Amino acid sequence: MASTTIGAPPVTVIEPSTGWRALDLRELWRFRELVYFLALRDVKVRYKQTALGVAWVLLQPLLAMGIFSIVFGSRGLATEGVPYSLFVVSGLVPWFYFSNATSGASGSIVSNTQLISKVYFPRLAIPLAALAANLVDFSIGLLLELVLLVVFGVPLGVHLLAIPALVGLIILTALGVSVWLSALDVQYRDVRYAVPFFMQVWLFASPVIYSVSDVPERWRPLLIINPMTGVIEGFRWALLGKESPDFGVIAVSTIVVVALLLGGIVYFKRMERTFADVV
Repeated sequence: MASTTIGAPPVTVIEPSTGWRALDLRELWRFRELVYFLALRDVKVRYKQTALGVAWVLLQPLLAMGIFSIVFGSRGLATEGVPYSLFVVSGLVPWFYFSNATSGASGSIVSNTQLISKVYFPRLAIPLAALAANLVDFSIGLLLELVLLVVFGVPLGVHLLAIPALVGLIILTALGVSVWLSALDVQYRDVRYAVPFFMQVWLFASPVIYSVSDVPERWRPLLIINPMTGVIEGFRWALLGKESPDFGVIAVSTIVVVALLLGGIVYFKRMERTFADVV
């Protein structure tokens, strides 16, 4: 029978959770302020002592839009009846959020080594904060897109009401990829070097500079299982308000995102118990 010492201070023992108990969303919600302050820190660091500041957020899609318009604008690609520059920027804005957020979140665990080794908190808060920080740039990009729509004389319709739901979908997509990459980056440090190349390839494998209808029929099944296909097609429809998107494509993308996210979270939580030792 274990003896207890009278007057001894209480001892709290933190043990790793197992199984589906590891997906403790209530605990993550309790640490929501930590996510906010980590995201705020990332935003401040990003714009501190920068020459261009927020202007870089505008230049990135504008420069890419100009280059793609020069190279592909006269190739006869399907643009749903709008100028190619508008067509391509409607895909670039969500793409840049996904690419920048995923790239930042993939190395976020290793970048916060000292915090992880000294303080207990749900480690999932770190990639979540990286995704939240990039929402600032994403919001500016969406505002730029709306200004361009007005400049080009494209009417703003009720399709814009679908943007909040699409923002939620793209966040889940980025989170699903980020939890895999951030956990793998702890074990294999060359992941951070592979991510930029991986994102470049993924850009051309997604309907950013072209439409789904431009892809030959035999290759479309591969394009459809790309989770960013439904996201980009949805944003393009919401912003341009032209042809209705293929909701079947969006549904497939959503299913892929959910599977990717659930599998990623389970793997992340399984590896989480070793983060402090490995990093």
